[in-house]
Amino acid sequence: MPTILGQNQYGKAENRVVRITRDGTTHHIKDLNVSVALSGDMDEVHYSGSNANVLPTDTTKNTVYAFAKEHGIESAEQFGVHLARHFVTSQEPIHRARIRIEEYSWERIEAAGEGRHSFVREGRETRLAQITFDGEKWEVVSGLKDLTVLNSTASEFWGYVKDRYTTLKEAYDRILATSVSGRWRFNWTDDEQEMPDWETSYEETRKHMLQAFAETYSLSLQQTMYQMGARIIDHRDEIDEVRFSLPNSHHFLVDMEPFGLKNDNEVYFAADRPYGLIEATVLRDGCEARIPVDLTNL
Repeated sequence: MPTILGQNQYGKAENRVVRITRDGTTHHIKDLNVSVALSGDMDEVHYSGSNANVLPTDTTKNTVYAFAKEHGIESAEQFGVHLARHFVTSQEPIHRARIRIEEYSWERIEAAGEGRHSFVREGRETRLAQITFDGEKWEVVSGLKDLTVLNSTASEFWGYVKDRYTTLKEAYDRILATSVSGRWRFNWTDDEQEMPDWETSYEETRKHMLQAFAETYSLSLQQTMYQMGARIIDHRDEIDEVRFSLPNSHHFLVDMEPFGLKNDNEVYFAADRPYGLIEATVLRDGCEARIPVDLTNL
């Protein structure tokens, strides 16, 4: 049976690069995990094994480290833009580059004495970015994962469908907790537009996300999730699409009656599985969804 080659890409995955910027005795740190994927005129390497159009993956690794030195790392998004532009414009057979980046946060340790060069790894979320370039158009999707949040009240869940298998009791005062995995797509698509301030955009988007979580009196996790996305769209003009995947981290009241005690919404059992998984996309009116439903494939 005849066969043909379908969509394909190659590159070097998970290049860990740490860039220290020295400003006198004050140092700044950027800690990234960079994955490069390239595609283009690559049929022959698959059909005949000819490497004539193949830039070695080892070269892409070296480019990541060289660019960290030559260009510095202002932000994950800016660094990805530099890399994607380089691969597409410097190698004729390469038509498309996709750069995926995870960024790990460090907090400065303030100590007596000279120098500000000591850091502790923050217990914050992991920042994410994906930059795609085809020689003409850009697509930049930023995001985060493992942002753990909790409301100890101001959450209810009742009035749901019940059948003979339903055992869950209605709740009028419950804990709402989740670990946020979210992505947002920018409407910056070409070099004629003004590039967003990536660092400010990330911090402001994160702020609006958290404020919406804290300020929404929740009748469902879906309602809270929609408010988080809507607040981002309403306040950040550079963003057209937000997608969330939120596990419902269930907290169940412990039955204290066998001990002769009353549990007045004070003691809970935190169950890590199974868990409800709530997902949705929030779009600016008139825009189309482009972020994959499965965020692990981003």
